[in-house]
Amino acid sequence: MRKARATYLASMAERVLRRNDMGGWTRAAPNLYPHQWSWDTGFIAIGLAHLDTPRAARELASLFERQWRNGKVPHIVFNPDAPPDSYFPGPEHWSSAGVYPEAPPAPPYTSCLCQPPTHALGALRVWELAQERDQADAARGFLSEIYPKLLAWHRYLATERDPEGSGLVTINHPWESGTDNSPRWDGALQNVEVGDLPPFERQDLDDVDHPTERPTDEEYARYLWLVELIKRVRCDEAEIYVSHPFLVKDVLFSAILVAANETLLEIAGVVGAPEKDMALIEAWISRGRAGLEEQWDPELGLCVDHDLRRDAPLKARTVGGFAPLVAGGQAPDRLDALLRTLYSTAFLGNPKLRRPLPPSTSPTEAHFQPRNYWRGPVWPVISWLLWRSLVRAGEHGRAYDLRRVALQELSGGTFAEYYEPFTGEPLGSDDQSWTAAVTLDWLSYDDGAS
Repeated sequence: MRKARATYLASMAERVLRRNDMGGWTRAAPNLYPHQWSWDTGFIAIGLAHLDTPRAARELASLFERQWRNGKVPHIVFNPDAPPDSYFPGPEHWSSAGVYPEAPPAPPYTSCLCQPPTHALGALRVWELAQERDQADAARGFLSEIYPKLLAWHRYLATERDPEGSGLVTINHPWESGTDNSPRWDGALQNVEVGDLPPFERQDLDDVDHPTERPTDEEYARYLWLVELIKRVRCDEAEIYVSHPFLVKDVLFSAILVAANETLLEIAGVVGAPEKDMALIEAWISRGRAGLEEQWDPELGLCVDHDLRRDAPLKARTVGGFAPLVAGGQAPDRLDALLRTLYSTAFLGNPKLRRPLPPSTSPTEAHFQPRNYWRGPVWPVISWLLWRSLVRAGEHGRAYDLRRVALQELSGGTFAEYYEPFTGEPLGSDDQSWTAAVTLDWLSYDDGAS
């Protein structure tokens, strides 16, 4: 990307993050998402680190101030100053404080779900950039403070969300995956019979051009019913495992945990963590990669999720299937197989794509919908995650091409939530913080190519 264009794009991305800065934490977007989302925060910290490392550190610290006593990081920390009708389901729907024994005092309230653990990735980026700016002492202090919280968070995922010791994280709601209405969950959601729900009015449809960009009302009712069931058992993890109708081993979540554990291992070295911690984290990494290997589907050339209720794989061609690439450490033959699938006509090689960027669901999948949330559109944060994975796998040429094309998609300075894969049209929420954040990180690698 030419220098002038890169400078313009960086300034526009910075503008988005400044606009969404709520004074210590960043809202995901100005209208549709006025609260703090968990896995967004990890990406946002990566972007903020390029602008202000202490502010990026504060971004993560503010989220972990709402960490639950059992180590869980809630998927939403609600903004107490947001208008009551700005987001549904809002804080009154969750009522976390005083209802769930492990929840922190409120306000602010939190949800009772969690999301993929991107936070260690953000924390390490703060450290890396702080060293370049002679801010290492302050950043080391930040790492020392957040390290035990990160360790507790990863321990929660490795134990309470994986009582089998499989190396794979169990989710109890599609919202926990971050890929909310992906075809990945269609089979498991068939187990969910919705009971009596009070009438509800969705706010997520107000900020899109057409309802077809978002989950259907039927899907949304299932989501709300799952929340209701979790609330009824007071978010008791053991009881959820016994009674909950939606229980899935999520391979992408699990892969992000492996990548985060590798990063946590680096952080542990910086802060001088005990050897027992290092050994524990290394064991989590090995177990996670082994668990992903068990979920490999040679016919799809992808990793697949597993429905615990039906004891059956959930076969779908989506970006979640590239979980082993995200986890890293793959044997050459497995890496080759993943790359063949990634560059096949099922994904980046599809001739209908506007640009060779990963559609969230393969255009060859029966449930592909090019404008519908996780059923087809390109998400810049997923492109960033795959780019990072290619870099770490030593695939520097492929990584360069992916970053270059992703920046072309963003060159208009729209920073949309997601993009139509065949036209490149920006969709979903505007001025999305994590889109601006990964743009800044990509631009830091810019080598002046046009």
